[in-house]
Amino acid sequence: MKPTAILETILYAGDLDAAERFYGDVLGLERIARAGSRHVFFRCGGQVLLIFNPAETSLAPPPGALPVPPHGATGPGHLCFRASGAEIERWRERLGAAGVAIEADFEWPQGGRSIYFRDPAGNALEFAEPRIWGLD
Repeated sequence: MKPTAILETILYAGDLDAAERFYGDVLGLERIARAGSRHVFFRCGGQVLLIFNPAETSLAPPPGALPVPPHGATGPGHLCFRASGAEIERWRERLGAAGVAIEADFEWPQGGRSIYFRDPAGNALEFAEPRIWGLD
């Protein structure tokens, strides 16, 4: 047996209001749920993007809560969104219009384009063509 897909991905952000505005308004992801200053969840295609506040998720769950083990991370994480070459160009324009700086825009030696930018928490985000990994 082996896993067939990734269901959810987690990034960490201390300011969930800024994260919610960025992922909802700038990237246009559909918000699934928010729990105070602990987390905000978004749908992204057939996957889920979880944004956790590490100051809260690193604590043990209170009695009666779901028994999710504590976890958290410090420092910037990384997430890459799948996009075609044409979509990457449109994302570059949309991000620029929202005041989001593009840190890198290049073609990989084996083929495929990527653009890199940051969310308000400093996480490194990327839009890339799947062919950078030899995928369709």
